[in-house]
Amino acid sequence: MKQVSEVIRLCGDRITVLSGDDFTTIPLLALGGKGVISVSANIAPKAVSDMCALWEKGDFDGARKLHYWLEPLNAAMFIETNPIPVKTALAMMKKIKEEFRLPLCEMASANRDKLKKVLKDLKLI
Repeated sequence: MKQVSEVIRLCGDRITVLSGDDFTTIPLLALGGKGVISVSANIAPKAVSDMCALWEKGDFDGARKLHYWLEPLNAAMFIETNPIPVKTALAMMKKIKEEFRLPLCEMASANRDKLKKVLKDLKLI
């Protein structure tokens, strides 16, 4: 966040700063960032989009509520090397066929169970 703050302070609107990590989206927006390159948006696109839109409208409480709702998903997307969890989640949601090409492989069963629990808890499956 220190680097983001410095870049925005020095460049202002001459540069668009985006979060590269879902969990830093709200702090980055608070510093003047403009959005996120999101992994979680592959799974919950409306929630991520709404969170950013609410922040832009000044509904900080609404944006924070979605941020906290998304946090378990954000963490689950990195319990193994990206994009393995996102592809597995999309398969669990019946959006894609679960298949991997080397060097990717299926998730470990314990991590798969953790991911499935998060998706169930958020009512995504």
